[in-house]
Amino acid sequence: MAIASRHHPIYGGFSGHLGIWCVMRTHGYAPGVELEVRHLRALCAIADTGSVHKAARQLGMTQPSLTTQLRRIEQAVGGQLFTRERTGSRPTPLGRFLLCRARPLVAEMSALVSETRAAAGRSGGESLRIGSTGSPAVPGWLRRLRSRLPEADTTFHMDVRAHELLRMVASHQLDAVFVHEVEGTPLHVPDGVDLHVLVEREPQFVAISATHPAAERPVLSLQELAHERWMVDPTADGEWTGLRRVFADAGISPRVVHGDNMAAADLVAAGEVVAPCQPTSPARPGWVVRPLLGDPLAVRLLLATPEPRPGNKPVIEPETLLGDLESAYREVAWASEPYRHWLLRHDDAASLPFSVVA
Repeated sequence: MAIASRHHPIYGGFSGHLGIWCVMRTHGYAPGVELEVRHLRALCAIADTGSVHKAARQLGMTQPSLTTQLRRIEQAVGGQLFTRERTGSRPTPLGRFLLCRARPLVAEMSALVSETRAAAGRSGGESLRIGSTGSPAVPGWLRRLRSRLPEADTTFHMDVRAHELLRMVASHQLDAVFVHEVEGTPLHVPDGVDLHVLVEREPQFVAISATHPAAERPVLSLQELAHERWMVDPTADGEWTGLRRVFADAGISPRVVHGDNMAAADLVAAGEVVAPCQPTSPARPGWVVRPLLGDPLAVRLLLATPEPRPGNKPVIEPETLLGDLESAYREVAWASEPYRHWLLRHDDAASLPFSVVA
């Protein structure tokens, strides 16, 4: 089974040439350099994330390597493509011009590779392409799918951007994706995509340091965390908007810092930040997970699949995909002690995909 993530994209290693010839305008450089797909993909990643550091993580590179690559690209085109500011990297007018040409080329090349691989998979056997914004239920889901389709070539693509995953389903680059929709910030679902609800309303918990004074309490209120620094991933669709709405409804205005899940884990354990998290989050050294009083922050869990097309039978039916995902979700939900206690207190929660009665 092949696995890829936003940090290690499925197509990140493709290095075919696009045939874009750049003539040097600065004395001392080679007379011409041919830009490759990887160069254009790097520029798009910097523009999308607003940061060389975040783009490097997305591309599976080190920041110094990406900085060097950007410098060479700028030398090749003869001008600066991004301005470096305290708030991040912003495209210059020249950068915007190049990005307008680069984005459709990168998209077309990715689609070409995806469709070719899909065709190869069909000629050599079945393939199943799964994606997700990330959940502890995913490993169990994949395990069930592999058991159900042992001969299929199953690939996995992870991306915190739900809209990007939905786009990949619509363009038939993925066969199914498991995403979450933050309450109050509905996803924009492209044409050609069917949605199947796994959980109508899943409460989001909060992760705090095990040494936090509130760590001994089973349930926490937003007000008692109002003076903490909250960490949120701004690249995850809807999360910052949803959290900001919850803060406003509670009448609080805590400090917010931006980071991803990998950064949050260490900072939460160190007591530097608190962070919203999934209720199925497993226990980690140095932190605890607690529900919020009144469950003010919630998401809807969705499975997205392509709309059926005449004469194109899917490798596995959506109902079967959803059933295996439900079983995997039930497994991790019951394994999480804080969530298990929440479920037992809310045994009339009709939005859950299973009964909480043992």
